[in-house]
Amino acid sequence: MQAPQIEIFFATLQAANPAPVTELEYTSVFELLCAVLLSAQATDVGVNKATRKLYPVANTPQAILDLGLDGLESYIKTIGLYHSKAKHLMQTCRMLVDLHGGQVPRTRDALEALPGVGRKTANVVLNVAFGEPTMAVDTHIFRVSNRTGLAPGKTPLVVEQQLLRRIPARFLVDAHHWLILHGRYVCQARKPQCWQCGVSAVCDFPDKTPAPTH
Repeated sequence: MQAPQIEIFFATLQAANPAPVTELEYTSVFELLCAVLLSAQATDVGVNKATRKLYPVANTPQAILDLGLDGLESYIKTIGLYHSKAKHLMQTCRMLVDLHGGQVPRTRDALEALPGVGRKTANVVLNVAFGEPTMAVDTHIFRVSNRTGLAPGKTPLVVEQQLLRRIPARFLVDAHHWLILHGRYVCQARKPQCWQCGVSAVCDFPDKTPAPTH
């Protein structure tokens, strides 16, 4: 995909959805951090279902610590890998209380130092909570970037660096949302919905799915 195509690609996604937001539910930076930490290899719908019960009871680092590990697990046991996620979240809450006054830090290094918070989670928090032009490459973004020719790469980090280099600056803050939503609902893994895709004209994918005949 060349620069003029990339411009059209994002202008089209922007026109269709001028103010994209994450589908994770949260009302504070800490709630967002928790939701993203819990969402690894889980759906946003599943995470939201659990946090709707958890957050009214505990939505600060200290309140989560007060729940204790068993208490926390009882709220998130419907989420995959909940044992390790609960352990990481408890350790993260302890660090937030001890090192950051209960606040979520605003730097990548401090975020990535939290247990269970990798580069992708840090990128989501930096982007969604603090408005930084970061790119959290999940499975959807990785697939869309490679399939369309937008930013081909063999690893999430290579794709992230390519995206940051190739996407025009004015689209960067929202680009991560547009790409996730596009991958989730249109450019799907098994069968991309090419016949109803607004950006198929500028996409380099050769085997475009035809419209269903029935």
